[in-house]
This record gives sequence, structure tokens and C-alpha cells, in this order.
Amino acid sequence: MKKLFLFLAALLVLATGVCTPHRDIEVEKQPIIDMHMHANSVILTEQGEPLPRPCRPEPCTHVPAVFATDEEVLQGTLAAMERYHIVKGFLSARSLEKVYQWVEAAPHRFIPSPAWSSSFPSIDFLRAEYEAGRIEAMGEIGTQYAGIAPNDQRLEPYFALAEELDIPILIHSTGGGGPGSDFRISLGHPLLLEEVLVRHSKLRLYLENAGYPFVEETVALLSRYPNVYADLSTITWIMPRPAFHDYLHRLMREGMGKRLMFGSDQMQWPETIGVAIESLDTASFLTEEQKRDIFYNNAARFLRLDQ
Repeated sequence: MKKLFLFLAALLVLATGVCTPHRDIEVEKQPIIDMHMHANSVILTEQGEPLPRPCRPEPCTHVPAVFATDEEVLQGTLAAMERYHIVKGFLSARSLEKVYQWVEAAPHRFIPSPAWSSSFPSIDFLRAEYEAGRIEAMGEIGTQYAGIAPNDQRLEPYFALAEELDIPILIHSTGGGGPGSDFRISLGHPLLLEEVLVRHSKLRLYLENAGYPFVEETVALLSRYPNVYADLSTITWIMPRPAFHDYLHRLMREGMGKRLMFGSDQMQWPETIGVAIESLDTASFLTEEQKRDIFYNNAARFLRLDQ
């Protein structure tokens, strides 16, 4: 009964507009592509409660989680996708079975993809899954959490496969991250990807969180390599909003508006989808055209949806 109550309460949060954009995107029905979603299992605290939503910088007031079970996270995500007219979601998880469960629950809604950090999947297995059409992308590659640089030779076969099959890749290339003893800020430096891009000139790759906080290096990489894009995901809701707006404003001033894509990185907190949308929607320096590019047009181009 308690779980049912929590689930219904979570849907009510979405339905009533708590933590939702000030301007009613639902009414406008403008399509959105979410380039960073996860079919994650709920992580519990030592007290057996769902992990509170994180924030930065520490110490900060952690927001209690709204969704308490894996099924609630799925249904909460789907409810948010309906509310905000999210027509596609780039979906990954370390368990491909979880990804397949979500795809089965909402056919044609997700772009399924494997995620990993330390346990590298078999290349032969991945090739078979791509050829069978069960997965369509690669990443989030989170090897930064395992202390592995993005230009490490162990990743070379995966970049080669992605280039060969012409599939998009999401990589954790940012100075921020969750807990983990092997995580190193330096391994998220965007320029560590340059030699990868030189070797694989046709690779379709995008950076998590637009390489935050390495703005100059991110701009340099995107300026030099037109096949590289970036998402605006966790930094839309985990950071103080003025700090996120400052970072986004710098990227826009540098002319990166056609290379940035919306992502929620909702993990086990689907309520962050609305917060992420609001963070972009309230950026007063963005024109309506620029918002449309970030929310939809850039991702549609990157994913080649017109094909």
C-alpha cells in the first residue's frame, strides 16, 4: 500500500506541475529529444530509503526522492515524457536487460544503448546486438569512474565499431561526477578525446554536460571537429541555476548554439526532467529559435532523424 501511495503521489507531482517550467511547454506541444536518460535501478540509503536527489556544491539541501522503486522510476519517466512531449530518449544502463524492459514498455520511444565503466562488454556481443537492431547507439561510456582515460587503448575497438556502424556515442567527459574512489577529474578533460577524433574522423560523439567546467577546451574541440556535439544534462539541475546559466551563456557567446542538445540525466529521479527543462526555458539570453535548437533541432540533426 505504501508503494502504491508513493507511486500515485509521484504522478501527482508531475501532473500538478511541481518543479515544472514556468511557461507551459505541455500546452505548446513543441517536441523535445532527451539525449541523456537511464534505465537505472533505485539506489537505497543505509536506512532503506531511496537516495535523495544530489546537488552541488556540498553541503547543500538534498531533495528527497519522489520515486521509490524501479517500476515507479519507469512510469515516472514515461509520465514526464508525455507531459513535456519528449518524443525520443537516448536510453542507457549498465544492465541491457533493464534497457530492453523499458523499450518493451514504450516501443519506439527510446534509442537503446549499453552503458559501462569498468566491465567492458564483448565487441562480438555488441556487434550482434547492433545487427539485430536491439541497440542503436553506444554509451554512456563512463570509464572516467573507473580511472580510465577516454583515449585509453582499451576503448579503441569500441570507437572503431561505432565509426564502422555509424552510431552515436555518449561519453562521460566532464569534471563533475558522482561518488567513486577511482573517479579522476583530469580524466574528464575534453581534449583527451582529440587523438580519438583524429583516428576516427567520422565518429559521431557527444560530450556529457558540455565538458563542464572545461569551457575553453570544449569550445576548442567542438570548433575543430564538426562531428562532435555536447549535451546539457546533469548541470541543468544539480548546480545552482545562475552557475549553469553562466556556463551556457559562455557556450552560446562562443557560437556553440547549433551543437548543444538537451538531456535530463534523470537517473532515478524523473522529477528532474521538468527541472532541467525549466533551467533552459528560463535562460533569458536564449532566443526561442535557440531553445528549439537545443530542445530538438540539434539532436534531430545529430541523430539524422530525417533519414
